[in-house]
Amino acid sequence: MIAFGIVIAVLLIVAVVLIAMYNGMVRGRNLAEEAWSGIDVQLKRRHDLIPNLVSTVQGYAAHEQDVLKAVAEARSASIKASTVQGVAQAESMLGSALGRLFAVAEAYPELKADGNFRQLQDTLTSLESEIQMARRFYNGTARDQNNRTMQFPGNIVAGMFGFQKLDYFELDDASERAVPEVKFGK
Repeated sequence: MIAFGIVIAVLLIVAVVLIAMYNGMVRGRNLAEEAWSGIDVQLKRRHDLIPNLVSTVQGYAAHEQDVLKAVAEARSASIKASTVQGVAQAESMLGSALGRLFAVAEAYPELKADGNFRQLQDTLTSLESEIQMARRFYNGTARDQNNRTMQFPGNIVAGMFGFQKLDYFELDDASERAVPEVKFGK
């Protein structure tokens, strides 16, 4: 009778631990989905801003069609991307295209002085900071969830219930990872 009671107690403890682990993984997955939603909202704001920015630049630099077309194509690819890696790749391309757009703007003093352009540029800069914060939050929740699903005994529970490793939202462009060179000169 005592042995039967011990077996029941052990089974109850194992069941409680498994339930707690499963609930932790569900909570982690939901938190990661919420964090991804935050990135998605910021990227949508960025995508909505880009046509206004392109229109403003186009008014001053109409003959820079290659750059304007590259921005439009990168924006379209970014909107269509659906996986974390696909979005990261598309956003990296969009960031490069926007960099070329701002390089073109540097050649047009009237454009740089335009109040609408400066406001759009400031808004985009602010959005980039918000995207970076949202990306850090998402990557932190993905890391925590990956730890839960990959460490023993969580990996057993994760395997039983189909929890997968989450991808990080990382930059693909090596130039964006590089430390900028600072020169002090005369």
